Amino acid sequence: MKIMVVGGGGREHAIIKKLKENKNVTEIFALPGNGGMAKDATLVPIGAKDIPAIVEFAKSNAIDYAVVAPDDPLVLGCVDALEAVGVPCFGPRANAAIIEGSMVFSKNLMKKYGIPTATYEVFDNAEAALEYVSSCPIPTVVKADGLALGKGVIIAMDRETAIDAVKSIMQEGKFGASGNQIVVEEFLTGPEVSVLAFTDGKAVKPMVSSMDHKRALDNDEGLNTGGMGTIAPNPYYTEEIAAECMEKIFLPTIDAMNKEGRTFKGCLYFGLMLTPSGPKVIEYNCRFGDPETQVVLPLLESDLLEIMMATTNGNLDKCEVKFAKSAACCVIMASKGYPEKYESGYEITISDDVYDSVYVAGAKLSDGKLVNAGGRVLGVTAVEDNLGDAIKSAYNKCKKVDFANAYYRSDIGAKAIKALEG
Repeated sequence: MKIMVVGGGGREHAIIKKLKENKNVTEIFALPGNGGMAKDATLVPIGAKDIPAIVEFAKSNAIDYAVVAPDDPLVLGCVDALEAVGVPCFGPRANAAIIEGSMVFSKNLMKKYGIPTATYEVFDNAEAALEYVSSCPIPTVVKADGLALGKGVIIAMDRETAIDAVKSIMQEGKFGASGNQIVVEEFLTGPEVSVLAFTDGKAVKPMVSSMDHKRALDNDEGLNTGGMGTIAPNPYYTEEIAAECMEKIFLPTIDAMNKEGRTFKGCLYFGLMLTPSGPKVIEYNCRFGDPETQVVLPLLESDLLEIMMATTNGNLDKCEVKFAKSAACCVIMASKGYPEKYESGYEITISDDVYDSVYVAGAKLSDGKLVNAGGRVLGVTAVEDNLGDAIKSAYNKCKKVDFANAYYRSDIGAKAIKALEG
């Protein structure tokens, strides 16, 4: 089979490495991919949002199956366009991808169908929003309506930050049209959990839970990023909580989307907060999370391509989705200065004995050398029998990856270890 994976980050690299395990896969194309994937896929210089070119490539290269991984092409209708020319896909159509594409849509969906989430208000007028945040309970959370590279959420611990958030999003256009509407919502407390789930619009098969680390610096300080590391499984996510989430969140979400005529097929990401009054949804994503994918897929014992095709064909209930009882840790190595200004163009060296554990994101080939070309450069993952060993192993592997101005947090998984120790 000839497979096409749309996207170019660490998440896509993890997907590609897992797909390669299927003996029926003869070739994998990455559109556009990145230089660090060159050993695992054929790189095709077509941007993930260039849907006409993606469709043309799929047709002219007789692609058997496509995986559309990032949010932008999903929201823009890449799956719709590929299916229209007969290419089966993993990923939701545009009318279902709106669950991530519009925060306003997803919050209203939860409200309508009684899915637990934070209380909220929606604004399309900056003056009204500013008036609201000048007197609403603090802390509060300000969210851009549309896609914003994972950075459209501002947690305002004081009123000044809330006011500045509204001004930067709505008046200064920090996230462009994504900020034409905003959601201001209740600040929830409790452990956060990420749960990715395969679904064909009927059955829901959750993957192993994970814990993301969004802040740039140790001790959860610094600016929000796209994710500085993650561990799996999340020790806060017990079997009892998982059962409650299935009953009150996962299945009701799929049912709600069906009732709205927006059947969701693919990977639905549930960002959850385990509050004192029970699990609540912080956000939905319409695709695999990044860097959660880099710990979840290495623990998957079942065949990824078979599962993906079952979601497409509507027979997921008959497909085994099994995960190892092990633990995984992924440490993101970033360019110093991320998520603000950073320098790039430095050569990356990866020891051969850890290459299989490295998922490259912000890198490119330059004169035959792999150099950093983004903020989050790569993720280093380790799988061990227990979380403590996985964390130690991941950090040991980081020592075998090098580029100038590399930076990574030193406390990925520390919070989870504390939870395990009680």
